[in-house]
Amino acid sequence: MARRPNDPQRRERILDATLETIATHGISAVTHRKIALCADVPLGSMTYYFAGIDALLGEAFRTFTERMSEEYAGFFAGVTTTSEACDAVAGIIFSSQVTTPKNMTLMYQLYALASSTPSMKAIMQSWMQRSQQTLEQWFDPATARALDAFIEGMTLHFVTDRQPLAREAIRKMVGRIAGENPAS
Repeated sequence: MARRPNDPQRRERILDATLETIATHGISAVTHRKIALCADVPLGSMTYYFAGIDALLGEAFRTFTERMSEEYAGFFAGVTTTSEACDAVAGIIFSSQVTTPKNMTLMYQLYALASSTPSMKAIMQSWMQRSQQTLEQWFDPATARALDAFIEGMTLHFVTDRQPLAREAIRKMVGRIAGENPAS
């Protein structure tokens, strides 16, 4: 690996390489060496920028959830009504930009790690809170929480079901949760 002078993007490349390594190999196989190789940085850069593997994983997953939150909020750009917000929720579930294999793998890895690691659980909780706050622009807190859980579950179903539901069926379910009139 050649030394790169004035490499202001090295830290970000390490974070991106960490996410790529997790998506490719799974969290249990992630090492400083694999990440450094993926990022094309000297191995010593790993401990220069991050106190250890836990700090690196935490920062990488924070970066991932922030990016996902931005994408999530983007679905609601220009939304002014509850009905449009329901359309946006269905769009999130049905979106190929959210349900990429890499994103889904990273989500599964974060869920698993959050179940046993308090710092990762805090990252997961913060992500959930941001999602619910976005939804609360159009829905009361209880409905926003229900919709957030529905999005999580239906996203999983959408990418794993042999016959995923059609967008219209998903939209109808979102409307039911949101309390829309069944005739709409």
